[in-house]
Amino acid sequence: MDWFKRKKGIGEDSEKKAIPDGLWVKCDGCGEIIYRPELEKNMHVCGKCNFHFRITSKEYIAYYFDENSFKPFDENIKPTDPLKFKAKKRYSEQLKAAQKKTGLKDAVVTGEALIGGKPVVAALMDFSFIGGSMGSVVGEKISRAIDKARTTKTPLLIVSASGGARMMEGAISLMQLAKTSAKLSQLAEEGVPYISILTDPTTGGTTASFAMLGDINVSEPNALVGFAGQRVIKQTIGQDLPQGFQSAEFVQDHGFIDIIIHRQEMRTSLANIFSLLWTYPEEAPAKKRTRSRAKQTTASE
Repeated sequence: MDWFKRKKGIGEDSEKKAIPDGLWVKCDGCGEIIYRPELEKNMHVCGKCNFHFRITSKEYIAYYFDENSFKPFDENIKPTDPLKFKAKKRYSEQLKAAQKKTGLKDAVVTGEALIGGKPVVAALMDFSFIGGSMGSVVGEKISRAIDKARTTKTPLLIVSASGGARMMEGAISLMQLAKTSAKLSQLAEEGVPYISILTDPTTGGTTASFAMLGDINVSEPNALVGFAGQRVIKQTIGQDLPQGFQSAEFVQDHGFIDIIIHRQEMRTSLANIFSLLWTYPEEAPAKKRTRSRAKQTTASE
């Protein structure tokens, strides 16, 4: 029966071609298996069910802003370990691991950019860095971005993707809620517009502070938006929660989100919204002349 035995090189590749890891991705929305290059081409949105995958700050920069227009600032601010916090792993070790993995110093990137050719000051959170948690550096960088928007009279955009306050920094982390909220109050006093974009997830202290304080609160479809987790809420009130609770659509129906925008339409929509909310300096003379002509017409009549 030697003839029945598979000979070397027959029925098998003597040199198997390795399939790269992560070449196919399963959609969490519909279970569709998606070819990763096609998913990336589609801005990490499932072509079958429109499920929006979580993405990094680098990808938000590429999708939301004009090409090569993003200029970062405050890049070298690094977190410390003031409490010498230790659980299963030291906080200092977590920071080093996250920095190595993401290439970021902390969970937010700030900079100046263009949307539709118009300048904005932006802060973009990154969930891949310790769950986008808000510690002292996140609060400081966002506060500085708000100050820059206020002093330069440039519209502000913040993209939130966060699990909430960073427990490893204790009360120092919680202080960032008041700090960022106070800075936004100063921005509002100057009349400079602020658009907040909520992505999946936007929860905890982030939701309780700057994420929900936009002049217009925007969300990507199906984003998780809330404060406490569903299990905690259910245990607290002792009741089952409504269908779709804490989804962007549910939150919009209850008045906390103004508009839900598909990722592929975000850049154009943001440009339109900012143009309605803000008169850029170069546009002011033309609009002023238009108002003057209107007054002259009224006077002549």
